[in-house]
Amino acid sequence: MTFAADIHLTAFQGARRIAGGPALEVALAAWEVARSGAPVLIFDDATGRVVDLDLSGSADAVVARYAPVEADDGRPVGRPKLGVVAREVTLLPRHWDWLATQPGGASAALRRLVDEARKAGVETDRARIARERGYRFLQAVAGDFPGYEEALRALFARDDAAFRERVAAWPTDIVDYGAKLAEIEPAPKG
Repeated sequence: MTFAADIHLTAFQGARRIAGGPALEVALAAWEVARSGAPVLIFDDATGRVVDLDLSGSADAVVARYAPVEADDGRPVGRPKLGVVAREVTLLPRHWDWLATQPGGASAALRRLVDEARKAGVETDRARIARERGYRFLQAVAGDFPGYEEALRALFARDDAAFRERVAAWPTDIVDYGAKLAEIEPAPKG
């Protein structure tokens, strides 16, 4: 598995955060810990999902697997060229009739509608995605922690103060990373 240069991961050994950053940096730190036989969980910072890295072999083997790879034109692998993608859309006849009257045709009208919807819901979508990202991480590491279910209810209710209260006794590295992924506001100081 190769990773684009801009992919960031975070590794945990138990409740302790051992590394965070580019895939190669995290893979090497996880490899060092895994050599002792300690289990390591690695998460994608963009999604909160567990990532399975091959940490077998030597440090050189890990570097060979996870060093950033660039395409022939110098772009990092994983950066698609922008372009049009044809897919099927199923609409009712009245929808097609309306689209046919729009300037630029059906495709242009659909692109405008999608762009408008994306702009209108950007903040709501960003918050929802962040909460889901935090949830995925917490589900993987904190399911047996005290107050787990109450913390998740607070997370999805967007009640940051209640979330912080429910997780106050949890390990700091878990709380900090989960809050970062979920974009939980930091506790007020003072």
